[in-house]
Amino acid sequence: MRNILVTGGAGFIGSNFIRFLLAKEAPLNIYNLDLLTYAGSLENLKDLPEDGRHHFIQGDICDSDLVKNLMKEIDFDTVVHFAAESHVDRSIFNPGQFIQTNIVGTFNLLEAARTVWLAEPAVLNNKRFHHVSTDEVFGALQPGDPAFNENTPYSPRSPYSASKASSDHLVRAYYHTYHLPVTISNCTNNYGPYQFPEKLIPLMILNALEGKPLPVYGDGLQVRDWLYVEDHCEAIYRILQNGKIGQTYAIGGNNQPGNIEIIETICAILDQLQPDSIHVPHNKLIKYVTDRPGHDRRYAMNIDFIHQELGWSPAKDLKSGLYETVLWYLNHPDWVGAIRNRGDYAQWMQSNYTRR
Repeated sequence: MRNILVTGGAGFIGSNFIRFLLAKEAPLNIYNLDLLTYAGSLENLKDLPEDGRHHFIQGDICDSDLVKNLMKEIDFDTVVHFAAESHVDRSIFNPGQFIQTNIVGTFNLLEAARTVWLAEPAVLNNKRFHHVSTDEVFGALQPGDPAFNENTPYSPRSPYSASKASSDHLVRAYYHTYHLPVTISNCTNNYGPYQFPEKLIPLMILNALEGKPLPVYGDGLQVRDWLYVEDHCEAIYRILQNGKIGQTYAIGGNNQPGNIEIIETICAILDQLQPDSIHVPHNKLIKYVTDRPGHDRRYAMNIDFIHQELGWSPAKDLKSGLYETVLWYLNHPDWVGAIRNRGDYAQWMQSNYTRR
């Protein structure tokens, strides 16, 4: 890899991937295209090495001219596409933005790659378009159902998952129709440093630190497969290095606790790290709230294929990953303060689709 376009690189997973890649590969240039919406922030990029390998470009993947010109101007050999609207609650109340970013934005990137890369078919062996997707495209599992895998039929149940399913289908169509060199990964719920506090784990951590209620949807027994973000970055790196063109890879953390167990664990970690807090025990802040519409009951991912093909498996178990995550938020009050002081964060907190 020489010149890499990372979309959404100022977001949670994208910024962690850029940090991972800079530590892994020395002679490369990363071009980070991000619109800096509410979930993307330059705060996520502050501690990157200042050695000229990272180039930030503020822009929208829905701007087809911008994307196409960028692909023409810079000889990218790799595109890693993270940029997406990803919060289910937001998709319920504002689905149009998800259609634009997740479907139209992906289409623009594919079209730009097709236009530029296929003009010189001889160089395609050195190109790769990797699309990052979600396990939510597969729908929901019932207790006892086998875990999702690369061959699970799609059955999205929210505007978010439907938009991601659509983008996956577009990527595959460009592989089959135009022979564009693509790979796809469908990952489970990520957690770790730099995650915007609309998602379960950072929301619970930051609310608990402030003594705010810890809202739990329904009975809190929804099951997710939790993946530490650095393990996700390693999986994507292996796909880029040795993944088969046209192949989909299922990525999961081999952790499937209920949401209430996650929250109880976070509370116990905070009790350990902040024993003198007036909120100890932190689990007294837990508050059950009305479940959200169409809330999927269970997700789980079978990762046998990526383990067999690429030798990948998650290195971080849930207990140690949660401990490191809580510790990171405690040790980065400047990041937390910068996010909270943004006007769009306050607006998000006051909106109708926050956890109450």
